[in-house]
Amino acid sequence: MNTDYDAGKTKVLILGGTGEMGQWFTRFFKERGYEVTVWGKGGKIEVAKKLDVPFALDLEAVIPESDIVIVSVPINATEETIAEIAPKMKAGSILMDFTSIKVGPVEAMRKFAPKDVEILGTHPMFGPTIPTIRGQTVILVPVKGYSEKWFPVIRQLFEESGAHVEITTAEEHDRLVSVVQGLTHFAYIAIGTTIDRLDFDVKKSRKFVSPVYSIMLDFVGRILGQNPYLYALIQMENPGVPEVHEAFIKECEELSSLVKAHDEEGFVRKMKAAARKYDDTSHALRRSDKLINSRIIEYETILNSTGKVCGFSHIYSGNIHVGRLEKVRPNEIVLMKLVSKGTAPNIKNRFITLKLENLRPLSEAELREWRKENLEHSVRDISVVIPEGADPEVVLRAVSTDKHLADCKISDIYKGVNGTLLEKKGSTAEKLGVTYRISIFGDCDADSVETEVTALLCGLGCRIREKNLKFS
Repeated sequence: MNTDYDAGKTKVLILGGTGEMGQWFTRFFKERGYEVTVWGKGGKIEVAKKLDVPFALDLEAVIPESDIVIVSVPINATEETIAEIAPKMKAGSILMDFTSIKVGPVEAMRKFAPKDVEILGTHPMFGPTIPTIRGQTVILVPVKGYSEKWFPVIRQLFEESGAHVEITTAEEHDRLVSVVQGLTHFAYIAIGTTIDRLDFDVKKSRKFVSPVYSIMLDFVGRILGQNPYLYALIQMENPGVPEVHEAFIKECEELSSLVKAHDEEGFVRKMKAAARKYDDTSHALRRSDKLINSRIIEYETILNSTGKVCGFSHIYSGNIHVGRLEKVRPNEIVLMKLVSKGTAPNIKNRFITLKLENLRPLSEAELREWRKENLEHSVRDISVVIPEGADPEVVLRAVSTDKHLADCKISDIYKGVNGTLLEKKGSTAEKLGVTYRISIFGDCDADSVETEVTALLCGLGCRIREKNLKFS
C-alpha cells in the first residue's frame, strides 16, 4: 500500500448506499476508518442515520469531493448512473461498480470517466446476509492504464480483510458468471416454481428429508426469499445467459425423454459423460460430506447441551441469547433466558423459542465474556495464611482456573509474627496473610462456589485466617 495513503482521510461515496448491499459496504468501509457518505434514489435519510453516516443531499457537491465513488445500483441503472456521475469526479479519484456483469459497466466507466480518474470493475460474490467478508470471493477487473494507483490499494484492502481476490477481464467474468450465477440461480428458481406448479407440500416433505434434499431446499429457499427484481436482472442483463438457458433446457428435455423411454443405458451414458467433464466428483463428495457432517455435528453438540447454560448469536439481528437450554427440536430450541443486569424483577424464568437456522452457537470464550459483562455477580473475600515460601500470585492463578468465577484478584496482603493463627508452633517466622476477592457468576450458587474455592485453597496448603466477608 502507498505510504501516503491514509484511510482516515479517504472519502467514500456509495451510490445505492441505502440498499442492502450498499449498507453492507458502508459498514465495511466505515469499520476500516474511511469517511463514508451514502446516496440513494429513494432518499432514505433514515437509513443513513441508522448507519451513522451522512446522506448526500447535494450529490453534485459531494461527487467532486470524494476519493472513491462506488456504484451499487440495480444492473439496468448502472450504465446510466455511471454516465451521469463519472464526468463530475475529481482528478486522482477512482470509480468502482459492484454490478454482477462487467462488460457494459466497465465500458461505460472507460467512456465517461475523465482520463485522470481511475476505474475498477468489482463484483463481490456474496450477498448482504453474509456477516463478514472473511473467506468470501471478490472479483476485480482492472483496466490497463486506468487502474494504476488504486488497484493495489483496493486489492490489499480486501485481502487484508480476509477475502479471496480473483483478477480477470470483463469478458471472462461475464462468460463465467453466466454459468456461476445465470445457470445456478435459474435452476434453483426453476425448482421453486416447479414445486409451486405441483402444489407440493414442502413443509410436510421435510419429515422425509435426506441431508442432500434438505440442503437443496435451503438453497432454493435462500434464492426465492431474496429480491426477485435483482435475480430477474441477473438473468436478463448478462448477454451470455440465453445460450446457457438453451443448453440447460435442451439437457432437461433429453434426460426427460430418456426417462420416458426407460432408456437406462442412455441415462447412464449421459451421467457418466457429465461426471468425466466435471472431473472433480471425488472432491465434490468429500466437500459435500463435510457440509452435511458439519450440520449434523452442530445439531448433536446443541442436543448434548440440554440442561446446560448456552449462548447463541442471532445471525441477522446480532442479538445474543443466553440461558438454560430446555428443549432441542429438529428446527428450533427453547431457552430459559438468564436474568441479566437491568432486567425488571418481575421478568424471571422467561422462556424463548428460537429457530436453529438463525443461530450461531457461542464459543466457550464468547459465552464466558457475555456472562461476565451481563450478569450480576456475588463477591466474596476469602482470607488465608499461605504456606511459607509460597507466592500469592501463583495461588491466585490456581484459584482463577475455577470456571464459576467471573474474576479473582488479591485485595489485601499483610504480615504477622505473634498472632496465634498466623504462627507455626515453635516458629517466630513472619507469616504472610492474603485476602482473595472472588466474583462468582450470577447464574451459579454463590455459597457452593465459595466452599469450592475455600477447599481448593486448603488443598494448596493455605489456612483460613478469619470469617470470610460476603458483599452480595
